Amino acid sequence: MHRLRTCAARLRPLTAARTGRGTSIQRTPVPAAAPRTFRHIRCYTAPVAAEPFLNGTSSNYVEEMYYAWLEDPKSVHKSWDIFFRNANAGAPPGMAYQSPPPVGETLSGLSQVQTGTQPNVEKLVEDHLAVQSLIRTYQIRGHHVAQLDPLGIMDADLDSYVPTDIITSSDKLGLYGLDESDLDRVFRLPTTTYIGGSETALALREIIRRLEAAYCQHIGVEFMFINNQEQCQWIRQKFEKPGLMQFTLEEKRTLLARMIRSTRFEDFLQRKWSSEKRFGLEGCESLIPALKTIIDKSSQSGVESVIMGMPHRGRLNVLANVIRKELEQIFCQFDSKLEAADEGSGDVKYHLGMYHRRINRVTDRNITLSLMANPSHLEAVDPVVQGKTKAEQFYCSDTEGNRVMSILLHGDAAFAGQGVVYETFHLSDLPSYTTHGTVHVVVNNQDDPHYWVVNAPIFHVNADDPEAVMYVCNVAAEWRATFHKDVVVDLVCYRRNGHNEMDEPMFTQPLMYKQIKKQKGVLQKYAEKLIAEGVVSRKEYEEDIATYDKICEDAHARSKDEKILHIKHWLDSPWPGFFTLDGQPKSMSCPSTGLSEELLRHIGSVASSVPVENFTIHGGLSRILKARCAMVESRSIDWALAEYMAFGSLLKEGIHVRLSGQDVERGTFSHRHHVLHDQNVDKKICIPMNYMCPKQAPYTVCNSSLSEYGVLGFELGFAMASPNALVLWEAQFGDFHNTAQCIIDQFICPGQAKWVRQNGIVLLLPHGLEGMGPEHSSARPERFLQMCNDDSDAFPKITEDFAVRQLYDCNWIVANCSTPANFFHVLRRQILLPFRKPVSVLEFCVSAGTHFSRVIPEQGPAAQNPTGVKRVLFCTGKVYYEFTRERKNRNLDESVAIVRVEQLSPFPYDLMKAETDKYTQAELVWCQEEHKNQGYYDYIKPRFLTTVSSARPVRYVGRGPAAAPATGNKKAHLMELERLLETAFNLDSFKGQS
Repeated sequence: MHRLRTCAARLRPLTAARTGRGTSIQRTPVPAAAPRTFRHIRCYTAPVAAEPFLNGTSSNYVEEMYYAWLEDPKSVHKSWDIFFRNANAGAPPGMAYQSPPPVGETLSGLSQVQTGTQPNVEKLVEDHLAVQSLIRTYQIRGHHVAQLDPLGIMDADLDSYVPTDIITSSDKLGLYGLDESDLDRVFRLPTTTYIGGSETALALREIIRRLEAAYCQHIGVEFMFINNQEQCQWIRQKFEKPGLMQFTLEEKRTLLARMIRSTRFEDFLQRKWSSEKRFGLEGCESLIPALKTIIDKSSQSGVESVIMGMPHRGRLNVLANVIRKELEQIFCQFDSKLEAADEGSGDVKYHLGMYHRRINRVTDRNITLSLMANPSHLEAVDPVVQGKTKAEQFYCSDTEGNRVMSILLHGDAAFAGQGVVYETFHLSDLPSYTTHGTVHVVVNNQDDPHYWVVNAPIFHVNADDPEAVMYVCNVAAEWRATFHKDVVVDLVCYRRNGHNEMDEPMFTQPLMYKQIKKQKGVLQKYAEKLIAEGVVSRKEYEEDIATYDKICEDAHARSKDEKILHIKHWLDSPWPGFFTLDGQPKSMSCPSTGLSEELLRHIGSVASSVPVENFTIHGGLSRILKARCAMVESRSIDWALAEYMAFGSLLKEGIHVRLSGQDVERGTFSHRHHVLHDQNVDKKICIPMNYMCPKQAPYTVCNSSLSEYGVLGFELGFAMASPNALVLWEAQFGDFHNTAQCIIDQFICPGQAKWVRQNGIVLLLPHGLEGMGPEHSSARPERFLQMCNDDSDAFPKITEDFAVRQLYDCNWIVANCSTPANFFHVLRRQILLPFRKPVSVLEFCVSAGTHFSRVIPEQGPAAQNPTGVKRVLFCTGKVYYEFTRERKNRNLDESVAIVRVEQLSPFPYDLMKAETDKYTQAELVWCQEEHKNQGYYDYIKPRFLTTVSSARPVRYVGRGPAAAPATGNKKAHLMELERLLETAFNLDSFKGQS
């Protein structure tokens, strides 16, 4: 028999219950002159055996009597009066009790203490404490024996452990020093429980029954790990008070209507497309009313926008019945003959997202619902949702999360097993990342053990009890609105069709799926319940089903009129008005990114000052600020100041700038210092960039947790919310992006192609081989270049707007700036372009122009006499400075030209052709400090061959192929560099080679 039967059933053979009422003791304030605190006498009332179960509130019932006794000794029983008098007088443990004196006699105090103990009254104290321990046990571990599995064969956490201290039979009472004869004894209830309702004392049998009703039925609650008494008491009140789960007839009818839509939608898809994968919701149909309940309750609390993320199971149903996507738009996705009208590859239907603003029918308030597109990496969308939520809160000045909130859906195995879930939870309490509470809904298919590490209450609920689901979701939404903290709803269900509709689950889960085949559907069970209660008639129920079935059939008929697929109808983050100007599409042009010298000087002065009075900075920082001031005066700008000027100019133009990452406030290389810290006042800071001008946009710079996957996903989501912001994520070292590769591969690189969703996020990736070892040298540019979508074999048509058009057609931009000026311009270009593309900037920290230079030509003596040049070195990034020094040392300024490629992708065909045509007699050499199988060579070589008009080979100079990005030995590094320079400037190095 299934072990999760009710504890009440186990106690039925025991003595019949009788009701009783204990003495009501009113708590009064402690007198100001109270001679002792209760802490002094706690040792007399807490038996050693009960100590493991006690916390700061476990002895409250004795404490209340003590307070009452201090106020009026006659307000308590005479035995307690004697006990408290003796304890206050200093009686040792076990000696405080004394039998009451005969009628007419008085007790003077400790002098009357008897020798030995009086077990009857001391046992009374012990028994009351034992009952408190029992109550606490149910609060902590009751969920382990709750009836959560709809199938009745599994434990919801796949753990058959039954806590030894849960009362499953009368012999368990002995663990608490009680026995069957105590079941009808009346015990005063502590203030840490609400099971009594208006009653202050109950018989032990009734206490156990009510605890079972609260914690061991279709709802299981985990919350006692929360170290906040107010929050724990709030949860107890929501689940322990008798008679809480009551619903009106209208609420039950609404719930049934939602269950009909959820169930019949899946039935319709199964009938029409039985051989199509759709990852249906069968077995967890109550998810739809669960989400709608959360949204309804949140709307009542003032929420106007809900951003949601979820894996693919049930996505089509959520789109149809929660977001309210037109059914014909969903059904036409099943037609394989339809042609895509939009650019890009598109995506499968159960990955797509949606944005919809509509009226919430329960509250009659407008609400905006966004379901974010998500790939098959089930939890990858979690931080993206949080970032978009944070951005929407930021832009509408919702500092408490009262207007914008997020809901995240999870699969049970993914929730427990994928690290990005933990990374996302960890962001929830960081000031610049918190979204002020997320409701997490776990669709628990019972696939995997639950080892959840979350600092949030967890409400487990049997998904085959729609009313329990509805109640739990109401509580979850109310928790979020009250405390602005995360909460988890664990919806324990099953999958009727296995992993997907093409799966055969009997291969691996035969016993479970034998039971599932026998399982009556939740809609049928709930409808029969309501019919039996007289809430609806069978005729009304059948008419409601027929009505919704006709809605589906009519939508299916309309879907056949669709001739093409419009992916743009599935946008989850639209940017209204951004792509047009006066009703017309924007032109493919980019204004100059240059600025006046006056403005640059103003920004430079702010960057080198402390705009707050009575603010003491570190002495070393004073020298850095003075150096900045000197650079402004000498018009010599380093990398950090160029970044400062780019950010400052955009802020002045009303563009919000957000810079996030590990240690970005100071800068990994101690070069940035955008946040100043007062040396005398703890936590007093100053952000000079927010003092740029009176009407500027705000600047957000925030050190992230030590996370890349979660934080990059968060910043990507933030950038989705608005095109009018510069959002940057900086890796502490360039190679750290590898732990965020899922976000790069699934969202940033193909995002526009799959979901027609542009994004302007900037990835700042420190890069350069400087002998620091294999982990902190390479940002792995080859990975980004490999995923670029331009054709290496086709030379493009060069037009007037070629440079901007090329950016529009690419999936992302990869740049390796060799000058601070170019870094300045590429950052400003991100905002001035008429569209948005992700950009990866390989950066390094070294000590003018009016626009970004995709290619920086040779500008020295070699350029004056190009026919006399014997070799042209093409390179990118900081290695250029190694080459210029070596060229000067060898007196080859006229024989060797050096050309810098600043924008690698999209490849600057037009400018590269101009450079190769200029040096007709020279050898063409691609030089890089990275290894041959890494870096840029594999990307550059075929594009060079497509560009060069004559059959001139493109030579390679650099390190040979290797598995690791760099050596960990400084001497070996220097030897490799020496060989690289020798090969690059030995003009005979390629003699004899064809």
